[in-house]
Parts: sequence; C-alpha cells; structure tokens
Amino acid sequence: MPAHVPNAGLTRRDLLKRTGGLAALAAFTAACGGNTGRPASSGASGGGAKVNLAQWYHQYGEAGTQQAAARYAKAYTDANVAVQWTPGDYGAKLSSGLLSSKGPDVFESQLNIGMVKSNQVVPLDDIMADVKDDFLPGDLATNTVDGKIYGIRMIIDPQVIYYRKSLLDKAGIKPPETIDDLIAASKELTTNKVKGMFVGNDGGNAMGGPALWSSGGSYLTDDNKPGFTDARAAQAFGKLHELYASKSILLGAPTDWWDPSAINQGLVAMQWIGMWAVPGMQKALGDDIGVIPFPKLDAQSKPAVYSGGWTQFVSAKSANIDAAKKYVKWLWLDKADFQEDWSLNYGFHIPPRKSLAAKASKLQSGVAADTVKLNEDYGHTDNPAWTPKMGTAFGDMLTNIIKKGADPAAEISKAEKTVNAELSRLFG
Repeated sequence: MPAHVPNAGLTRRDLLKRTGGLAALAAFTAACGGNTGRPASSGASGGGAKVNLAQWYHQYGEAGTQQAAARYAKAYTDANVAVQWTPGDYGAKLSSGLLSSKGPDVFESQLNIGMVKSNQVVPLDDIMADVKDDFLPGDLATNTVDGKIYGIRMIIDPQVIYYRKSLLDKAGIKPPETIDDLIAASKELTTNKVKGMFVGNDGGNAMGGPALWSSGGSYLTDDNKPGFTDARAAQAFGKLHELYASKSILLGAPTDWWDPSAINQGLVAMQWIGMWAVPGMQKALGDDIGVIPFPKLDAQSKPAVYSGGWTQFVSAKSANIDAAKKYVKWLWLDKADFQEDWSLNYGFHIPPRKSLAAKASKLQSGVAADTVKLNEDYGHTDNPAWTPKMGTAFGDMLTNIIKKGADPAAEISKAEKTVNAELSRLFG
C-alpha cells in the first residue's frame, strides 16, 4: 500500500492529491459508481439506536487490506461502520463526496490547506491531546494548519532506492552517495538484459521532491515562499534529466514504480519504491536487497527520503461528527493491535505512533530496519500549504525537464508563477 508520492512526482497515492510527488489514483484503478458506502439510514433514531458511519478508503494494492479494514469496522460496537473501498479515481470521488452530506463521515487522504479553508475537515486536537508526544514532529506538522491538528497519521511510507547487492558487488560498485554516483552506477549496471534502474514509467517524476531536498531546497520556505527556485534546485532537476537521458533506466514496465515486479524479476539492478514492497522483495530475492536514500546533490547537502503516508480525517459534513471522532480515536489511537496489523501485515509501513514503531519486531532487522533509520535521519513530510494546483505545476515542470530536456531555469520560472499566484490567493 504505497503512500502517495511526494508533492513532486506521480505516485499511485499522490495521484490523489496532486501530480507532484507526494502522493493520481485515477491512473491506478476504474471509477466507482454512486454507492456512498453509507447505510440506508444515517443518524441515530429513537430507542438509542446506533448511529451509522461511512468510512472511505482508496483501493490498496496488498492482499488482505480490504478484509482488514472491514474487520476493524465490524469490531467497533458504538456505531455501525460501513467501509467503502474505492477502486479507480478515489481523489475525484472523495472531492465530490466531501461537498455533500452523502459523502464519508471518516476518510483517508492527505491534508492540504484548501480542505481547511473550505471547511471540509474538523480539528482533532481534543482526541490527540494526550498522545501528541507519541507522534513524530513531521507527522504532526503535515496535518496541522494554523496550529490545529486535522488528521491522524495511519501509516508512514518511506520512499527510497532499493538495490540488488549481488549486482553492485559483481560490478565493483559502492552504493551511490551523490546523484552523479547514481547516474554513473545506473550506466555501469546496464547490460543487454538488465537496466540500471527503474524510477517509474514517466521517467522519474516521483523523485522530484527528493531531488529538490537533496539540493538543500524545499517546496515552500518557512515563510511560505517558493523554495525550489535557486540554481542548486535547477541543477538537481537537470540531473534527473541526465539520468533519464543516460539510456540506463527502464521504461515501459508492465507495472509502475510502486510495484516491485521490475526488481523482483531481474529487469533492473536498482528501483525507486516504498518500504511497503520490502516483504515482496524479500520473498523474491531473499537477503540480496540493500537500500539507500535519494543521494545528496553534493557535499553541501544531505540525502533525502520522502516520508509519505495516509492520514485519517473526519468530514465536517458528517451528521455525526462526535461519533465519527470517537471512532477515529478508537481505531487509530486506542486500538494498538489494529494499528500494528495495518502497518506490518500487508506490506511494511512504519506505525506513526513512536511507541508502536519501537516494538515493531518486523522492522528491527535487515533492510526494513535500515529503511526506518533512513526515514528518521532524512525523512521529509508534506507541507499542507502545498496545494494540488501547485503540485500540478511542479509535476509539469518535472516532465518538461526530465523527458523533454527543457531548460530547468525556464521551467522553474513558469512553475514559480503558478505557485506564487496560489500563495497570494491563500495568504494575501
């Protein structure tokens, strides 16, 4: 269950929120019909009947996830919870659902400031008050607007580069530490049967955010100005084109970067993907898997990990907001066993609660433990002030630079205009 991509490139989950990298579900799965997933009657009736709640999920890729979500809902005794599992364009369905009382009471997504300004979500500070310290600062920040917390992280999905240790050893190549090292290694590992690397069928948009961070930049500065406009960012984006143009990356794979088939089937030596794929890679490749973050641009900067994930929200249009908040607290704060199950038994994800992550035995050895450490050292979460429109402009910029070889400075300038217009609209 990959998390959406960073705000910069396309990932199956990012699709939901933007095309930039954080995490377009439309590309992943077919639109669903008019079923809201809500039981026929909503709201409590006389005689103390339980309220009915609708909980919406996008369609996860891992077997067993839908059954798990239904099992959790069924175990809750204070309300009737109906799970809607949405294949296809979850983002579009959710956008329309949040406009009416026929949408979800509880749903998963990623926060952007527009959801707050248009009164689509309610603050959850009251149910988070006692456990805030058990969440990492970035997982709180990504769900906070104007000092209020609007969502509870459900899973953390680091995105990194996994590689076949045997293939690098055979070629006498050390794990890359800079982007130039990565390009050189990808070229050297390419043979007539194996490509050096798979970064997505679009050529690498999902790595746009990590490339930016590896240059020392950011989507937005602390005072909400574009943070991707300097010469170092342009250099990093240009390196993504250099990798694309090197003829060492796999294009036209049967599945996209969030699926480990390319590395599992020996089509590539390295693959950009999320930690969710570790169990599948271990099943196919045993211990022949190593991991690195996105490499730093140069000695002046640090490597980067996109720390994606999914968050649970309560809809402001719900007829039963208090009951919905009570359910969210029960499932994502009180029920540690369900939270561990969700994070560890259907692909690997880091439990957002620090107390649960610390005792997650499946993540305490091997490449999973290495990935957790990289996320701790170099992880970046989404900025809720980065809107879908900004993400689309950033994604278009990346496409033009990476695939078309356009001048990075000129493309950055175009994206900057869109981002500045959005910032003016939001902040004046």
